Amino acid sequence: MKPLTSLALAAVMSLSGQTPAQRPKAGPVAILKSSEVKPGMKAIAWTVFEGSVPEPVPVEIIGAWKNAWGPGQDIIIGKMGGRALKTNVAGGMSGSPVYVDGKLMGAIALRLSHFSPDTICGITPIELMTEINDFDKSRPADAKTPDKPQTRAGLELPGEWLPRIVQAGLGSTVAAAPMMVPIETPLTLSGFHEATLREFGPLLRQMGLNPAQGGASSASLSAKPVAGWQSALQPGETVAGVLVSGDLGVTGLGTVSYNDGRRVLAFGHPWFNLGPLKVPMSKGEVLMTLGSAFQPNKIANATSVVGALHQDRHSGIMGVLGDTAEMIPVSLDVRTFNEKDGIDQQKHFQFQVAVQQRWTPFLMMLTLFNTVNGVNDFSEEITYRLQGNVEFDGLPKLSLATMQAPSETPIPPPMVLSSWWADKFSRLYLNAIQMPKVKRVDVKVDLLPHRRAAAVESAWLTQTEVVPGGELSGKVFLRPFRGERIQRDFKFRVPANLPKGDHRLLLSDADVLNRLQTAAGFSNRYIDIPQTVALLNQERSNTKLYVSLVQSRPTVYADDKTMPSLPSSVLNVMQSAQPQSRPFVTTSESASEQLAIPFDLVVSGAYNLKITVK
Repeated sequence: MKPLTSLALAAVMSLSGQTPAQRPKAGPVAILKSSEVKPGMKAIAWTVFEGSVPEPVPVEIIGAWKNAWGPGQDIIIGKMGGRALKTNVAGGMSGSPVYVDGKLMGAIALRLSHFSPDTICGITPIELMTEINDFDKSRPADAKTPDKPQTRAGLELPGEWLPRIVQAGLGSTVAAAPMMVPIETPLTLSGFHEATLREFGPLLRQMGLNPAQGGASSASLSAKPVAGWQSALQPGETVAGVLVSGDLGVTGLGTVSYNDGRRVLAFGHPWFNLGPLKVPMSKGEVLMTLGSAFQPNKIANATSVVGALHQDRHSGIMGVLGDTAEMIPVSLDVRTFNEKDGIDQQKHFQFQVAVQQRWTPFLMMLTLFNTVNGVNDFSEEITYRLQGNVEFDGLPKLSLATMQAPSETPIPPPMVLSSWWADKFSRLYLNAIQMPKVKRVDVKVDLLPHRRAAAVESAWLTQTEVVPGGELSGKVFLRPFRGERIQRDFKFRVPANLPKGDHRLLLSDADVLNRLQTAAGFSNRYIDIPQTVALLNQERSNTKLYVSLVQSRPTVYADDKTMPSLPSSVLNVMQSAQPQSRPFVTTSESASEQLAIPFDLVVSGAYNLKITVK
């Protein structure tokens, strides 16, 4: 839609009882304090209905609702007219500035609960929003994020993201809502499939977000502000916080409330209530404003990055024009294999993910799930093989690999796979010592035909007696999902210092060997980033069968270190001097890995054999 002509603008101003006013511009402005607000005042709000140019909307002030936001925090109640009579108070209007006789009163931020026939809005006083610039830098305890810290012990599902998604989907009952609620922030997901919104939508809606499929958002892979950022984001224009950009896009849209020439205030309510943050801030373009008594909403795209958001507070968000926010470049390849192990097709995706301790893992999960679940080659019996590398600034590379096959659980393998992937980033970004500095992420996901999974069935040795340093050989049998059992030969030389007597030979999957070492890493909340990376790199693959010699001597797992076969005297000293802040895990046996047998399928189970050293 084209901007209103001066004649149409005069007509709107006439309906509001004011003299015609010009569209607001960046710079200092007179403020109308909430204490000066009187019922019956005629105001003008500015917001974008189509395109990028804001339009005036008459607002009749009903009065100030005392302490509605909290102690000493009033909300101004108004009734919108003009074009808003058709659209209602829509998602994306959050932050629309409201003026009385040229003085800035505040920003539209709330609306009545669903199905109200009146265009009643709540206006956050501008005094509350300008406080954002003076807020302390601490992060609020009630931050609205995709997860909360959880106790990992006893959690059977992989990671902490999968239970959150499942829980949100189950908790779909309608709860009582307050009369006046913050306008839902439209969270536009560009390049995302309907199945992704269906799976993740309940969780996002619990957070006061309104997820919606979008068209092409800013396709730029650069988070640097574009030329002309100095004149961007005038009051009333659309502003977006960018969480993902590139081939996939995730953006939260609202309206600019105030621009002093460098700092921008918007929304009039929290986005995620994270406190300090730093994500790209962009301009936006509204395609249309959907009118609805239930869920009116602006359908919009983010366009060009012009700065970075710095604060996400109770009364709004604040960004700085011309600033640059760090993002993580992600390269993702999805390859589809045929029955002959040849590649039928390959798709390549490039995008950037915002850096935030709780949102980065969630966004990694969201993007991976979308790319592997939305291909035409998807079927219930597909097996997924993932190989990924995470590069850091000043640390060794983190190499990750896993395979997920269908099972009898109701959770689809793409969700299990993406949860596993997100959990690795959670362990990095929820580190209690420091934040990681990730340079880039490369990941490949292969779609393999059929369910590729097998369980250890039995094993035997050609001989059960051996001398120290001698050789042992045998066979192991695995039972796959359908088809004939798999047989593999194995051979290894026992250590020359292995004591005489009976010992146990353990043939097991990765989980049996990883369990205690992983528990040791989780038990110490002060493990740092280098130790976390080392611990993750030591995790064994679920596509291998491990042959280990087990002795009745204690092992200590501390942080990222494994100390096997400790003498009892050393263990007693360690236990007596163990600091509470740095716990370690002990076991009465020591498993010494001798051999890893690779498979192109998920291996599960274990089998024990007895050997005698003469």
